Amino acid sequence: MTQAPARSRTVRRQHDREIIALAVPAFGALVAEPLFVMADSAIVGHLGTAQLAGLGIASALLTTAVSVFVFLAYATTAAVARRVGAGDLPSAIRQGMDGIWLALLLGAAVIALVLPTAPSLVDLFGASDTAAPYAVTYLRISSLGIPAMLVVLASTGVLRGLQNTRTPLYVAIAGFVANAVLNVGLVYGADLGIAGSAWGTVIAQCGMAAVYLWVVVRGARRHRASLRPDIAGIRASAQAGVPLLVRTLSLRAILMIATAVAARLGDADIAAHQIILSLWSLLAFALDAIAIAGQAIIGRYLGAGDAQGARDACRRMVEWGIAVGVVLGLLVVLSRPAFLPLFTGDATVKDAALPALMIVAVSQPICGVVFVLDGVLMGAGDGPYLAWAMLLTLAVFTPAALLVPTLGGGLTALWAAMTLMMAMRMATLWLRTRSGRWIVTGATR
Repeated sequence: MTQAPARSRTVRRQHDREIIALAVPAFGALVAEPLFVMADSAIVGHLGTAQLAGLGIASALLTTAVSVFVFLAYATTAAVARRVGAGDLPSAIRQGMDGIWLALLLGAAVIALVLPTAPSLVDLFGASDTAAPYAVTYLRISSLGIPAMLVVLASTGVLRGLQNTRTPLYVAIAGFVANAVLNVGLVYGADLGIAGSAWGTVIAQCGMAAVYLWVVVRGARRHRASLRPDIAGIRASAQAGVPLLVRTLSLRAILMIATAVAARLGDADIAAHQIILSLWSLLAFALDAIAIAGQAIIGRYLGAGDAQGARDACRRMVEWGIAVGVVLGLLVVLSRPAFLPLFTGDATVKDAALPALMIVAVSQPICGVVFVLDGVLMGAGDGPYLAWAMLLTLAVFTPAALLVPTLGGGLTALWAAMTLMMAMRMATLWLRTRSGRWIVTGATR
């Protein structure tokens, strides 16, 4: 009678160790990424307002361009983890190389698009006459580093699939330090201004990509995996990424709609919205770290043909998501008196932000479940369902958000709509995991 509970506790402890070992370093790497932009902003900000405004516009364009291709990490993680579970490391690394080659091709295409159209792209963002030249300069130079950025995404997916999230953490930290040092040296030491900041970031990104490639190539040689581009493999990687691209674009559309609606509510509301959205994004890093662990763990179990192990891991990660969500929600509530004054001294902005902040706090357990199940289904290679589920969520959220200015409720109502969006995502993801249709075992889906 006591053997079953004892085994259950052993299994839970095993999953806990795996989740912690993968999620904690992944969280560190995720947090390190936005520090690149923060460092650039701090350094360029001392050059002048026009330069900082130009950096802001160019960074927004670059961040959007790179985030669209985040599927390079997600799809590669799932595909590599399956082959690791199946015990076929050469095939796993070969799959990862296909993702890296795809990243290089996409990066070259982005450069070819951005270089000639940089002035038009900056104009679309409504840059002033004084900020536009700086934005164009930064955008054109930084676009040269996009292939390296995409290689970093794909290589990160390879290592996550290999159950290694420590190396991405170390590379991210080293890249951040190198970026800061290079920026200071080139902006002020070499007196290159905003161009020096762009070149510093490009060099740091290329250095990070070189380290990743060295790690992957060394693994390929150890396991006698081919490094040559394989057209069929690259095409398969692209096809696996398309549904995740649809998912990402749908999510970006939701965030853009929310910001556009907040802008219609007035200056105080849009200012408060930006504060709340920044916090919401920061909280998402902690939850996304568990999702990344889910991608790697679920892919490995399914690749090994262990359907029950995948179910048990999914259940345990959901428990982790809820628990972390509760903790984050409590931290938001407890820190709210100190948090808002960090961003604004305007009482009107604070009054608009406070109710929305409480909604964000209450919704964190829901967000925890959403992030975890999203990672589970990504790890299972269930991209097509994720794409359709996100499109359905977009269809529900859009009218709810657009009615806020008409029906009233201000920013509080808008963030209630955001919570509705997350609840909708939780429902669609929960139904899928309950159905068991995502459980497809084997080295390939």
